[in-house]
Amino acid sequence: MSEFEAYRGLFVAESRENHEMLVRNMLILEKGGSQTAIDEIFRSIHTLKGASASMGFMEMERLCHTMEDVFQMIRSGSAVITADLNNMLLACSDIVELMLDDVEGGGDSSSVNPDEQVKALKKWLSQNTGKPIDKATKPEVITSKATAEIKAPAEKIPEIVDNTDRPRYSITIKVADDCVMKDIRAMLAIGNLESLGTILSCNPSREAIDEGVFDGILQLKIASDVGEDALKTAATGTDIASVEITPVQKEVPAPLPEVSDDAKPEKPDTKQQSASADKNREIKNLRVDITQLDHIMNLVEDLVINRGRLKQIAEQNKIKEMDEAIGMVERSVSDLQNLMMNIRMIPLNHIFNRLPRVVRDVAQYDGKEVEFVIEGGETELDRSVMDGLNDPLLHLIRNAVNHGIESPEVREKAGKPRKGYVKLSAHRDRDNVIIELIDDGGGINVEKVKSKAVEKGLISQESAETLTTDQAIDLLFLPGFSTADKISDISGRGVGLDVVKRSIEALKGSIRVETNTGKGSRFELLLPPTMAIVDVMIVRINKRRLAIPISSIVEVANFKDETTHRIGKSDAILLRDEVLEVFLLDDMMGKSEDREILIVVQYQKRKCCIAVDIVEGKQEVVVKPLSSIIGNTRGVSGITILGDGEVVPVLDVNTMV
Repeated sequence: MSEFEAYRGLFVAESRENHEMLVRNMLILEKGGSQTAIDEIFRSIHTLKGASASMGFMEMERLCHTMEDVFQMIRSGSAVITADLNNMLLACSDIVELMLDDVEGGGDSSSVNPDEQVKALKKWLSQNTGKPIDKATKPEVITSKATAEIKAPAEKIPEIVDNTDRPRYSITIKVADDCVMKDIRAMLAIGNLESLGTILSCNPSREAIDEGVFDGILQLKIASDVGEDALKTAATGTDIASVEITPVQKEVPAPLPEVSDDAKPEKPDTKQQSASADKNREIKNLRVDITQLDHIMNLVEDLVINRGRLKQIAEQNKIKEMDEAIGMVERSVSDLQNLMMNIRMIPLNHIFNRLPRVVRDVAQYDGKEVEFVIEGGETELDRSVMDGLNDPLLHLIRNAVNHGIESPEVREKAGKPRKGYVKLSAHRDRDNVIIELIDDGGGINVEKVKSKAVEKGLISQESAETLTTDQAIDLLFLPGFSTADKISDISGRGVGLDVVKRSIEALKGSIRVETNTGKGSRFELLLPPTMAIVDVMIVRINKRRLAIPISSIVEVANFKDETTHRIGKSDAILLRDEVLEVFLLDDMMGKSEDREILIVVQYQKRKCCIAVDIVEGKQEVVVKPLSSIIGNTRGVSGITILGDGEVVPVLDVNTMV
């Protein structure tokens, strides 16, 4: 990978964070945000402009520069943001996102043409200033100040105090003239030197370099005991034209006048300065490619499988020393497994922060007023679960605003506030994560759902009359079902809740709906924190093993064939005053005459039983997906490999029930 491509990945990651900050604060500003939001917006767009210019992505830089001019006027109080201007700026932010997609795909942002947006912004600028923006505007003043900072002599920049006796050096680094990212190359050199000592002064300052104002020459003073050769090696690299190092003498401070013991400065001041210097050198976060984490996770899963194999061998051979060694290995593998799971955990804010824009756009399209509240975004989920959650949440949010929240006029007639309320929250419940979406809209019209289902031929009129509220709500999750009276850009195409249900079930989760006519609805998503390593109960049917997830098991009971009753096409049993359907799993495992145990499993509020021969016990296993050759099999979520090498199917209780 070339150095430019390495910078490209860093640029995209940093720019996406700044873009997200930009959009979030623009939505806050639309609601009447404070000066803080304006400052955050200006900082984000200024950073985007500088980063894109340093990388040579000129189309993106051109758009960001024009946006910066507009925000500068708003920031200085020369203009106020209006609904039309905010729409224009949000459209520009969408173009910036498309440009970032282009850059991430290997482009240079030029495949996205921002001419229309730039012209619209410049027209606004000319109308609000009466003349084109010239070099007297504040952004250029900021640049000129930063440039002046470069030309200032190094000794005028305050130095960090270093009270050690380490040798000091003056270093002059010249970046090659043909380097397209001089400022980034300079920051890399500073980072390399910082790991070898304490940088006492830097000219130009880091802030100026970070702003993109750098002419190619960097002057540093450093205190370090590693020697000149090591410092020169750290500073030298690709795109570095020359490195000059000269030792400098430590300046002896003038003697202080004698003071009493009470007036002497306390020692913690020195410690505080040292701690500050150490803090500057410390790197607490690293950006890691997600494919590398996936590869490490696969290796950890292999260790878990082989851990089970080693335990089985130890039990068979009964060697004391081997048992002790395996016990230590088992603890280490468990710690490594838990650590790896925590590393892969991502806060839900990564998805939640994109949704206020969706609510705003749908509400504006429908002419509705909506207050959107997010809680629990710090709740963490495994990356594999997070990947499949984006589309379901997008559909649910759109449904809540489009179908749930009524128009302001209708709400007023019903005695409600004109502005609707939508709340998205997340919290952890034991081993699972629960995401709730609540709205105070009109709720689900059960009779309308039934009539639409009859109209589309999904059920008969006779069946519709006998459906309970829960059964009628289940119709919403059928493919192609929609209660919209007309097709629009938002809804009515029959693609929605069926996609949500399939996606959530693919994540081994479940979805539950509650509604109160005229008062609103509540959608609850129950998700496992991770999909990779789960606790299962190993059972045998017809001498074959089957794994059932512990999280789905309610209880284990004795079973006798004569206690079952035939109801319709299914077998059922009366257990603790409940009539439960009994699955024998003959098609999957083969017919067995020795079934003596019932495993009661539950999905949402529904329970059923699985008749098995033997329960071998609980085990922690790695669930591997079925290969593309086999494809999706209803009732089987994946396979696992046990310690003795046997491949065992893992039951998918959700789809079975």
